Amino acid sequence: MIKSSQFIKSIRGTDEIISDGVPQIAFVGRSNVGKSSLINAIVDKKALVRVGKKPGKTKEINFFLTNGTFYLVDLPGYGYAQATPKEREKLKKLIVWYLSESGAKPVLVVLVLDVKAGLTSFDEDMIGILRTEKHPFIIVVNKIDKLKQGEQAQQMAAIRKVSGDAGILAASAQTSRGIPEVLEALNSALQ
Repeated sequence: MIKSSQFIKSIRGTDEIISDGVPQIAFVGRSNVGKSSLINAIVDKKALVRVGKKPGKTKEINFFLTNGTFYLVDLPGYGYAQATPKEREKLKKLIVWYLSESGAKPVLVVLVLDVKAGLTSFDEDMIGILRTEKHPFIIVVNKIDKLKQGEQAQQMAAIRKVSGDAGILAASAQTSRGIPEVLEALNSALQ
């Protein structure tokens, strides 16, 4: 149960917040998968994380102190098609830096996917990085309200096939379906 969550700061590089001893749960995913909406649904606040009308809004790493005991870390979206190649590369480098070089030791990384898009090559690269760096992670397949039951099952099976032994949860930030299960996974990681 999340009682409070507040924005602390945005960073674009080395900062003391990364190693201040407060546990971190990081959210990562392609642009337009509903990562910000999912975080808002988890904390049960409509506007903790700004949700842009256009994808690719988050350009820094944002830290939100939650329940006064841990950070939800919102990483920029990757692979945003309308960004310039230079901008895309810069965001990708920032994400990879946080996961590989910053010294951050998230207790959990939540890889957010869009159920319609499934697992893209960007997502497969991200899974590779998470495994290489030995970060515990789960996959949350968002926007399940956008597909019929049969299509959902098909997409989930396809994602499972490619993602191997990763824990996978289905959710909808829109309808809050699956949010209690996501919260349970976050709580388990914090134990």
